[in-house]
Amino acid sequence: MLPRETLATAQIPDGDELSLVSHGRDFIIMLGRNELMGTRMQFSEEQLAVQTMERVGNDAPRILIGGYGMGFTLRAALARMGSNGQAVVAELVPEIVEWAQGPMAELTGGCLEDPRMDLKICDVAALIDDANDGTCDKFDAILLDVDNGPDGIVREENNRLYSPTGLGKSRDALKPGGILAIWSAASDHRFTRKLRDAGFDVEERFFRARPNNKGPRHTIWFARPRQR
Repeated sequence: MLPRETLATAQIPDGDELSLVSHGRDFIIMLGRNELMGTRMQFSEEQLAVQTMERVGNDAPRILIGGYGMGFTLRAALARMGSNGQAVVAELVPEIVEWAQGPMAELTGGCLEDPRMDLKICDVAALIDDANDGTCDKFDAILLDVDNGPDGIVREENNRLYSPTGLGKSRDALKPGGILAIWSAASDHRFTRKLRDAGFDVEERFFRARPNNKGPRHTIWFARPRQR
């Protein structure tokens, strides 16, 4: 049995400790003893981008990705984006980027140097606020994968993203016809109702963690602001 080796650790601002673990040729990012993500189960994170880009229907969108993680969502978005598109990535923990450029450089594949990518070391909520107050342009899509679901498991302050006020801010930060997409490790019918109450038409889809239709079943909500 292959042993796990802790390669590095990082402190989440106002949160717990993350660790980067290797297991043979695979990598895992842990929150305490819980696996947040790993290279063996990436399909649903890729589908977060693939399915959102299909719904946007524009090869030059401006999108916001909340959480770089292992870059699965970013790389899938860039692969389906034209040369005039832009992917703004908000990553709160700078060490995550250092791991992507260091131990996981082969996996990263140069996406952090892509001219269409704009990396911000900040809370994604701050960029949503910027879009609402006119500091930056609004987005064709906002993709959130900063927790294991619509609650602040990684960082308590993330709960504001999933509150009625936070969902309203995300809605207002979208361009007309835009999409809010949220990844979750599990379904949550109460959150589906919360999205609808916040003024969205909601589509809930399920994807396996692995492309061979194996692994845990994950949930993605695709929410489009309801026309008034």
